Amino acid sequence: MTKIDAKTVKQLRDMTGAPMMDCKSALQEVGGDVEKARDVLRKRGQQVADKASDRTVSEGLIYGYAHHNGKVGVMVEIVCETDFVAMNEDFKAFCHGVALSVTAFNPAYLDKTVVPAEAVEKERAIVTEMTRTNMEGKPENVIEKAVAGRMEKWFGEQTLMDKPYVPDDSKTVEQKRTELVGKIGENIQVRRFMRMELGG
Repeated sequence: MTKIDAKTVKQLRDMTGAPMMDCKSALQEVGGDVEKARDVLRKRGQQVADKASDRTVSEGLIYGYAHHNGKVGVMVEIVCETDFVAMNEDFKAFCHGVALSVTAFNPAYLDKTVVPAEAVEKERAIVTEMTRTNMEGKPENVIEKAVAGRMEKWFGEQTLMDKPYVPDDSKTVEQKRTELVGKIGENIQVRRFMRMELGG
């Protein structure tokens, strides 16, 4: 078995926020490779998030944020399973990060599931027409793949959960939520948000 030194474990913990023992076991699993261990932790977090997704969420926070210029205010409702987690500093930091993401990007919808069907169909019709024009003569399956890719990009522009998580823009809000669920072990959901802008 590969010997894992404390410095490498700490490096992985600083990168991921995962518990020390989880970091150590992930590093042992991949022979000490930090990037591969990071992927292992991400997969484990997704598995925990998938298992937790059906559990009832009746605690959480309504978190308010006012931008430093006093012209933008945001409220987010983020829920979890227990009031203990609602008081957790990582949970509060996530609430703050989500509020910053709403402030920065002003998304129209929470996630793909709440985008009205008529808005999706209208956009798909426009994208399909533009793609067919630009890719005239290409096989149908290539055009369909391009349309699907452009629709994913459009969803990313419209929905909060697909936006970059402002404090760590290498991840989306959804990826950060999944990571936090994996770390804490409770179901955590962003339920809704509201953004107000002076004169808006």
